[in-house]
Amino acid sequence: MDGTLDHVMLRVANLEESLEWYQTHLEYEEKDRYEGDGFTIVYLGPEEMHEDGALLELTHNEGEDDLEVGDAWGHIAVRVPEGELEDYYQQLMDEGVEDYRDPESCGGRYAFVKDPDGHEIEIVKRDPDEGALWSLDHTMIRVEDADEALGYWTRKFEYEHTGRWEADTFSNYFLKPEDAAPEEMALELTYNYDGRSYDMGDAWGHLCVRVDDLEDDWEQLLTREAPDYRDPESNDNMYAFTKDQDGHEIELLERDPDADSLFPF
Repeated sequence: MDGTLDHVMLRVANLEESLEWYQTHLEYEEKDRYEGDGFTIVYLGPEEMHEDGALLELTHNEGEDDLEVGDAWGHIAVRVPEGELEDYYQQLMDEGVEDYRDPESCGGRYAFVKDPDGHEIEIVKRDPDEGALWSLDHTMIRVEDADEALGYWTRKFEYEHTGRWEADTFSNYFLKPEDAAPEEMALELTYNYDGRSYDMGDAWGHLCVRVDDLEDDWEQLLTREAPDYRDPESNDNMYAFTKDQDGHEIELLERDPDADSLFPF
């Protein structure tokens, strides 16, 4: 299984407003678009993104303009160069982005803003060799049992546990595929010690993992007892979906680098 995190999908209430926000403030460009029956999907990313860099997928469903950002979904994180966090945060403020959590309030280590739908976006400092400016660094989801969550990703997807941060009330765990390129997006699992449960909401979509062979890798996941949520056959053998132990949706997708479209349709 390839295992690369291919994209993260967020639902938006106003597609044009969201596109303008990401294109203006994060300098993203539209990579591809699919107009479906009652919905539109747009892939976005930095102009000079790595071949294994993750895309941002924005999905808009017609008639859905009141989306709920649940607390099971945490945030996406984007990269800026070391030593320039404050400068880039100030740039966003000068462009009219709402001041949510500035670098000073985060100990100078990171900062947060929100997009038009309230999706949280962390800004993290990285070496320029680790990915293009504003490229996706990681996606954070919250889990109710850290041992189960870590076991799910290490057993079913063969991810490596690459780091952790333990505080008084919570822990963060970072995972990536084995031998992942520095430019690849990581997965961050957040576990709060107070035993709380979470609401998915409908503004949070899914993570997508690249596979080498959709049918074979799907069967391998079933052998490893991954939930049979939406199998390849039910999706015309173009993609499939499983779920983790908390119900986060995970898409499986073969990526043909020579295809005319980023979509398998």
